[in-house]
Amino acid sequence: MTSATTMTTALELVHREQLMRLAREVSFDAGTRLFEEGRRANRFWIVRTGTVALDLHVPGRRPAVIDTLGHGELVGWSWHFPPCIWHLGAETMSPVRAWEFDADEVRALCSADAEFGRSIAVWVGRVIAQRLHASRVRLLDLYAPYGSGDPA
Repeated sequence: MTSATTMTTALELVHREQLMRLAREVSFDAGTRLFEEGRRANRFWIVRTGTVALDLHVPGRRPAVIDTLGHGELVGWSWHFPPCIWHLGAETMSPVRAWEFDADEVRALCSADAEFGRSIAVWVGRVIAQRLHASRVRLLDLYAPYGSGDPA
């Protein structure tokens, strides 16, 4: 996790407050599938407590865990870009408490308020960049002959 991708550091206070007006508190037991790769992305979450694993379907193998997310992190970005289909899967690794958001409501607010929309787009873009890098490193570690070569 980088501080640039958590909601509290990525969004200005006014935009955090606008977003949080749309939040709904939810909780999930460990082992709950939040979404499946290829299905419709109609909501997203910000983790309050617990851990969520992002995974990628690999034909003929178990899903590869790409990244784990915790406090303050965005779970799901596919809702923001048409056709709004999940690019990964997600499962809770522990009991999770989160704020849940309806994607249609947030996209409508983005359309109605250009500054808010820009702020959300920049935040989601940073998250995508981080997840792309994490996916690359993890897949190289799993499937390349010598791993990613990343000393971290």
